[in-house]
Amino acid sequence: MLVEILGSAAGGGFPQWNCGCRNCSAVRKGTFRGKPRSQLQVAVSPDGGVWFLLNASPDLRSQIETSNFLHPRGGVRHSPISGVVLTGADLDQSLGLLLLRELQPLQIYATVSIRKILREDNSMFAMLHRVDDQARWHDIEPGESFELVGPRGERSGIECLPLSVAMRYPGYVAGERAAKLNPNEAVLGLILQSPSGQRLGYFPAIGEVSSTLLRDLDCLDALLFDGTFWSDDELVRLQGQGQTARQMGHLAVGGEGGSLDLLSKLRVSRKIFVHINNTNPILDENGPEYRQVREAGWEVAEDGCHLEL
Repeated sequence: MLVEILGSAAGGGFPQWNCGCRNCSAVRKGTFRGKPRSQLQVAVSPDGGVWFLLNASPDLRSQIETSNFLHPRGGVRHSPISGVVLTGADLDQSLGLLLLRELQPLQIYATVSIRKILREDNSMFAMLHRVDDQARWHDIEPGESFELVGPRGERSGIECLPLSVAMRYPGYVAGERAAKLNPNEAVLGLILQSPSGQRLGYFPAIGEVSSTLLRDLDCLDALLFDGTFWSDDELVRLQGQGQTARQMGHLAVGGEGGSLDLLSKLRVSRKIFVHINNTNPILDENGPEYRQVREAGWEVAEDGCHLEL
């Protein structure tokens, strides 16, 4: 299984358009030891011919254009992108679907609750259904594995196991509506098994790690994990107000009880932090936080990272 990290930043990218924090200011001035990043987007393929997206980034169009393997190569209207697996309904996970509206046959995998939010509650996503079979939605359930298939039912050999990791729906979903949805379908992590049997974990947003999940993670060959914030109060200290990382559904990387601490004994060959917020000091390759992450055996994702499983 081929795995391409097309984008690695949290919502808004890095630098973020309206942010003047230390990181964003320095990268704009050219004085930052680190790289700009687009919003998180991962693509997987069994063979390099057909590709599946894990979520759909608002930066998807430019990410496709900078990735030759995603360019049309089979006619006037063609894309090697066959499907999208949604782990939630946050805007930075789903807005990119609207960029795939040009009558391309597409498989969309989502929980029933996510499908209702996007397809039934939001009329913009009707653009994905202007012709028959333009987009086919597949209902998935936490704990129930499924195989990714092409637009005409072609088998990929990639098995996907969704796991419920949080019960928080996006803020734009009204409380009354959220109360009618299954809380276990709000936010997913994914374990993908390649045709060779190797396993990739994809957990871009996670607020806590249970003992059961810890055992699941320990059986992986590669892990892409939530690296949004370094500290729980990162935004509160920066802005003087706001929510903590945990309140936003993210486990901080550093500190006691952070992911470096909780996942320190994992036997995973490659461990990579993704969904990195523009304020996170691990973006600074000269900083102590970056060195701490690297010394602990973790990588900090960059746009263009590549894995093979």
